[in-house]
Amino acid sequence: MKHLKYLIIFSFVLGSFYTCQDEDQEIGNLIAPSNIQIEVDKVGADVNNPNGDGSGTVNFTATADNAITFHYVIQNQTKLAVGGSVSHDFTLLGENSYTVTVIAYGTGGLSTSKSILVDVLSLYEPPEDLLEMLYGSGSRVWRIKSDAPGHFGLGPAGGDPFSFFAAPPESKAGVGMYDDRYIFNEDGTFTHITDGTNDDPVEDTSGTVFGREVLIDELGGTGGEADGADIINLEYSDYAEQWSLSAPGGVETISLSGLAFMGYYIGGDHKYIILDRSANQMTIKSTDGNGEFDWGFILTAE
Repeated sequence: MKHLKYLIIFSFVLGSFYTCQDEDQEIGNLIAPSNIQIEVDKVGADVNNPNGDGSGTVNFTATADNAITFHYVIQNQTKLAVGGSVSHDFTLLGENSYTVTVIAYGTGGLSTSKSILVDVLSLYEPPEDLLEMLYGSGSRVWRIKSDAPGHFGLGPAGGDPFSFFAAPPESKAGVGMYDDRYIFNEDGTFTHITDGTNDDPVEDTSGTVFGREVLIDELGGTGGEADGADIINLEYSDYAEQWSLSAPGGVETISLSGLAFMGYYIGGDHKYIILDRSANQMTIKSTDGNGEFDWGFILTAE
């Protein structure tokens, strides 16, 4: 019996040793990213125009050892860049210097950051009729024009966003799209109300949204239901971000900060090209985060 008791004690100590070894090994695998490198591509930059062509658009690519994902902090905006690449439109007129910070995240949430200074030239001034359309006398509320044919569409990346699919009127009722409201404010803030039918949004700021499978996981919402390649009625609260206007190559474009979106969540660069607009309506498109499709939307002002 004495030998049995010693054997049991020895086994317990040995087991504890291996348990500690396993725990130490797990802790040892937590590695902070290092060697952050940031590549800067100013659109239209050349020998005569080192700070770009005046569009204010700059493409950034970051790499780092042991990094899983990246965040950029640019002009007080935080942009997620899982693959390390992000595009930003600098809208302050003239030639200006900006601090751009890249935060690289590794295992266990450990992070390392690096900041650089970037000189950018921006000459774009949005036309008054575009600003009047977008926010009017200070603020305007927009929604998907659900009663219009082709209010939501799908097409090839870089092509017609309604050529593969154009939604018939009211065909996406009940999925978390039609009750959303998008508010553009003169001060540059963008508010997304995810349940625009609610009579008291202050009391209940939670609604549902609609988006592409896997890509919509970026939002971190709850619930939702798979419907083919769509996720419908993902629970997601109201939020506020920033909007800006640019015109790379002469094409009017709305950029939203953070994870802000309109209509259907597709990830990507959160830029919406304006294909057509009138005083109270605009048709826009954006390329998804997979670089696979362009998605089109018709919005109307309330």
